[in-house]
Amino acid sequence: MVLPSQNEKILIERAVAGDANAFGELYSRHLDPIYRYIFFRVGEQEDAEDLTETVFLKAWEALPGYKDFGNPFSSWLYRIAHNMVVDFHRKIKPLPNRSDANLPDEQEDESSNTLRIVIEAEQLVELGKAIAQLTAEQQQVIILRFIEGMSHAEIANIIGKNEGTCRMIQHRALVALNKLLGDNAWVTENE
Repeated sequence: MVLPSQNEKILIERAVAGDANAFGELYSRHLDPIYRYIFFRVGEQEDAEDLTETVFLKAWEALPGYKDFGNPFSSWLYRIAHNMVVDFHRKIKPLPNRSDANLPDEQEDESSNTLRIVIEAEQLVELGKAIAQLTAEQQQVIILRFIEGMSHAEIANIIGKNEGTCRMIQHRALVALNKLLGDNAWVTENE
């Protein structure tokens, strides 16, 4: 498990004590990964932006009661994000159309190969559609593991299950993704 750096621990302590600047630094450090996690769960840029801001608002409000139990601060944020996504899906039943998946801040050099960009965008759209068909738990594990690059230990901490269960969920999700992607199956288990 990756423990926060000493610098982040100091920022957390200051933020818990009410230092808005320290929380601003934590916000800056964790904004992009939390946004990506939410985006791949809801599929719409505006919804992901709104939910991400709500996550950090809720974190700021709950910060005075935050207790460091040795887990990364990001685990606490991912739990808040997960709860926000669950609430979002309870309110909005139909799954969003992911055909216009636009990830923010993608920086492509103008001289990049246009065909490669189109192919990657199409693969991202197809993968997004396939991920949307997985169970909520499988979606969460796949996004945290492969989009956010977290270890099984970190994922287990976030979802409240043991590492073996996380590995099993990941395996089943990858099998399901390969079936859903059919001939375009390019998803492999990456340990």
